[in-house]
Amino acid sequence: MARTKEYDEQAVLDKAMRLFWEQGYEKTSMTDLVEHMGVHRRSLYDTFGDKRTLFLKALDRYGAFTGADLASGIRKAKTAEEAVRFVFHYAIDDKDGYPSGCLLVSSAVELAARDAEADAKTLFGFENGERLMADIIEWGQQNGEFTTNVDAKELAESMHNALLGIRVMSRTSVSREKLYRIVDQSMGLLQKP
Repeated sequence: MARTKEYDEQAVLDKAMRLFWEQGYEKTSMTDLVEHMGVHRRSLYDTFGDKRTLFLKALDRYGAFTGADLASGIRKAKTAEEAVRFVFHYAIDDKDGYPSGCLLVSSAVELAARDAEADAKTLFGFENGERLMADIIEWGQQNGEFTTNVDAKELAESMHNALLGIRVMSRTSVSREKLYRIVDQSMGLLQKP
């Protein structure tokens, strides 16, 4: 008779996501995962497969997690400028119980050059982020907040690049004040001439 699972798969996957986010793929061992996730090694393998498969699922979970948070915050924004600033502040500000920085950025730096699936997943996440930024910029262009001299997609490329840099820097001891100054300078790209 098959045993029933004694844990919530999504809750356990969230724990793995946090550990990979905090430590990276290479530094995280299966023993770390078993201890952190609170499941037996056999159960972990039966449910999630090997470490790499679990990591790829954790990347998907991270995308869903951050996507939901960003969508919620953007919906509350009254202006496109407020929405863009929310996205940047989301990257800078600490989230309760979560590591700083970005799991996608860390994974791209650590694995993309040698793991095609990790590369594809990080690129997919980056493309979604850039598309989200383009949508917000188009909103700002339509309501007269932002310049229309440059295509929204091109502006989104530059803004997203600044966002990725901020995500990297937020993992360091750089001051939050400096990061907010970078946001202010980046917002200048959107200003009308």
